[in-house]
Amino acid sequence: MENQFEFIAIEGVIGVGKTSLAKLLSERHDARLVLEQFEDNPFLPKFYKDRDRYAFPTQMAFLASRFKQQQNMLSKDLFHQTTISDYIFDKDRIFARLNLNDDELALYDSIFNIMSGISAKPDLVIYLQSSIDRLMQNIRERDRNYERHISESYLQELSDAYNHFFYHYNKSPLIIINTSEIDFVNNEKHLNYIDEQVFKEPIRGNTHINIIPD
Repeated sequence: MENQFEFIAIEGVIGVGKTSLAKLLSERHDARLVLEQFEDNPFLPKFYKDRDRYAFPTQMAFLASRFKQQQNMLSKDLFHQTTISDYIFDKDRIFARLNLNDDELALYDSIFNIMSGISAKPDLVIYLQSSIDRLMQNIRERDRNYERHISESYLQELSDAYNHFFYHYNKSPLIIINTSEIDFVNNEKHLNYIDEQVFKEPIRGNTHINIIPD
C-alpha cells in the first residue's frame, strides 16, 4: 500500500536541492507544489553583503511571506490529494537564531510564536544533508547573483544549526538523506530510490536513507 501523505515538506541548507526534489516528486505524483518565495525578499541580496545590518528586515520579510503561504496551504486543494513544499515554517527560526541579536530575536519570537501555532503542519519531512564542498559547488553552478557572497563559514554555521534542529525534531516522521555523493536530478535510479522510500515503504519515526552512488 502506498503512503498517503497530505503534506510533505522538504528541507535542507541553501543549495542542497530541496526545490529540485520537491518539483520532481510533485510531477511524479500530481501534487500541489508550494515553493518558498525567497526571490521576492528585497532585503536578501543586501543581507549576503552585510549580514549584521540587514538580518532583521530580511528575517521579518521572510516570516511574513512564509506565513501568508502557510495560510493558503491550509485551504484544501480540490485537484490534488498531496501538497509538496520545499520548506517548513518552523525552519524560519533556525535563521533567526543564527542571525539576530538578543533584542531582535525577542521581538521576532513574540510574532513567530503566534504564527507557528496556526501554520500548516507537515505529515512527513524530508531533510536533505550535504557536505559544505558539495553545497558550494551547487551554489556556484546555479550562479544566482545574490548568492555569490555566501561564504563557506556561513554555510557551515547554517548546516550545524540545521543538524541540531532536526536532531531534536519530533513533530512528524522524518526522513534524512545525505546527498553529498548522489544526483537525484540527473540520475533516475537515485530519484526512484527516494520515491520508493517516501511513497512505498512504511515510515515510522526517523529514517535514514543511504543511497550508494553509481
